[in-house]
Amino acid sequence: MEKKLQPVVEKLEKAFGVQASEHHGDIHLAIPAGRIAEACLQMKDLGFELLSAMTAVDYWPEQEPRFQVIYQFTSVAKNLRLGLRVGVPGVNPTIPTVSHIYHNANWRERELWDMFGIRAEGHPDLRRILMPADWEGHPLRKDYPLGYEEPQFSFNYEEIDLRKPYAKE
Repeated sequence: MEKKLQPVVEKLEKAFGVQASEHHGDIHLAIPAGRIAEACLQMKDLGFELLSAMTAVDYWPEQEPRFQVIYQFTSVAKNLRLGLRVGVPGVNPTIPTVSHIYHNANWRERELWDMFGIRAEGHPDLRRILMPADWEGHPLRKDYPLGYEEPQFSFNYEEIDLRKPYAKE
């Protein structure tokens, strides 16, 4: 862990009673869903002025938690990055909105709703952002039906001579 990041991580670990984890040089803290807004306020106070990414991971068929919402913060002034993860259940997946803290979270939370069906409670305008308004379902869920036909490879077997790939007619 970077020396500059150590005091920030220790402060967050103490404030939220969690332990940081490191994976390939990226530091993440698992925060309870009900405290994510508080954690975002603290991140802003610690100098992380940019919510650089926000996405989710679906661990279906696991249900508790089924989703992990990942927040990636950047301090441009200090050249630091830090991530927060929030576990979200599969039944009625909701997180508190942070769009009043980081304004770019507005569209990112709409994308979470549109693609994963994770509702941001308190969001000022939660509606689809990528898919048409009348679309049914959430396409990035692992249980979303793919809606394609299995490809058939044997229908033209007679036309293909595998022994002579460059045969001249």
